[in-house]
Amino acid sequence: QVQLTESGGGLVQAGDSLRLSCAASGRYFSRHIIGWFREVPGGEREFVAWISWDGGSTRYADSVKGRFTISRDNANDMGYLQMTNLNVEDTAVYYCAATATIGGNWLDSMLYENWGHGTQVTVSS
Repeated sequence: QVQLTESGGGLVQAGDSLRLSCAASGRYFSRHIIGWFREVPGGEREFVAWISWDGGSTRYADSVKGRFTISRDNANDMGYLQMTNLNVEDTAVYYCAATATIGGNWLDSMLYENWGHGTQVTVSS
């Protein structure tokens, strides 16, 4: 089990950048896949990106590809989501998640057993 805390959200204008952080506590952070998801009111939790245990593999939703970058620092139990060229459609609560599941569809939020409480990102036009 790992406990996750997101930070870095805020109100920005379209075209701006933000970096979200995910601080982890608990054991074996480096053995967990880290995922970022987002949710708008009344909507489903949407996959944004995941990163492998060692950071060597990543995957992005088509809507953020080329604009967002996921990374991690296992030495400090941290995960990050660098977001650039933000647009209004990126407005959502962003969640950091972690799973120790080996294999499976890491785009699926149901696969993740550890979640943070989320951080609000609001992009104005």
